[in-house]
Amino acid sequence: MIHKRLTSMKKIRGFVRLMRPINCAMMGFAVFVGAVLAKPQFSDFSWFGVLYGFLTGFTLTAASMALNDYYDRSIDAINEPSRPIPSGLVSPRLALAFVLIISTVGFVFAYLTSFLCLVVAVIAWTIMATYVTVGKRSGLPGNFLVSTCVAIPFIYGSIISLSYVPLNVLLFTLMAFFSNTGREITKGIVDIKGDSAEGVKTLAVRYGERAAAIAAAMFYLLAVSLTPLPWLLGIVSFWFIPFVLATDAGFALSSVLLLRDYSRENARRIKKQVLLWFAIGFLAFIFGAFR
Repeated sequence: MIHKRLTSMKKIRGFVRLMRPINCAMMGFAVFVGAVLAKPQFSDFSWFGVLYGFLTGFTLTAASMALNDYYDRSIDAINEPSRPIPSGLVSPRLALAFVLIISTVGFVFAYLTSFLCLVVAVIAWTIMATYVTVGKRSGLPGNFLVSTCVAIPFIYGSIISLSYVPLNVLLFTLMAFFSNTGREITKGIVDIKGDSAEGVKTLAVRYGERAAAIAAAMFYLLAVSLTPLPWLLGIVSFWFIPFVLATDAGFALSSVLLLRDYSRENARRIKKQVLLWFAIGFLAFIFGAFR
């Protein structure tokens, strides 16, 4: 009995790790950010819509993480053997069933929000599935597909609030797109061994770690270059400035550190750091929306 319980607990932990809850929560929170940016005064704010939007972002991200691990199981056996599928905690068949179930849950929440939200959710899921099944091996185009999926939740949140995308949300979406593209290129440095073995044509595989580090830094700094625009255009308040300065400093620091040391270990650290700069960037736009 005790052995069965321990086995069940390990399997549950395997599914949780498969989901990557922190990434899921960030995507759900991104929907909230998009909704707040679109309607910062909270007048006629659709709290149920935002809750459903958060759950849609959370569940569809979980589905994308699991589907990615399903298709990457042979690569992960080399790069990340401790992950749930290559380690045997979750079987490939159960992982795929999990993807189908949790995707359906996400679409239900999207439909409960609005039909337009369901359409956007289906488009996002299609882009994600295209990346996992076809686009990943293409390298940079695949990075762009991932970044599109990361940027869509902000648009989704804006649609919940206004049914369209205002300028401040559009600018933040572009910043998220560029910075995440840098992170995906950095991830390619981390995964170069397995990607090379499986024929995945990342920038690191095709041109080497140094070239990939330069490209990643360029995308990080491209995102930074857009940050003055919201202030110059007068669409954010003073409170935008301290948070965005911290974000810019973080991305600049990560860029310098990556260019100095583009080893697999350091690239892994930079990849994790970037999530923190994402979070501070969220705060910049949230606080900047209040006048």
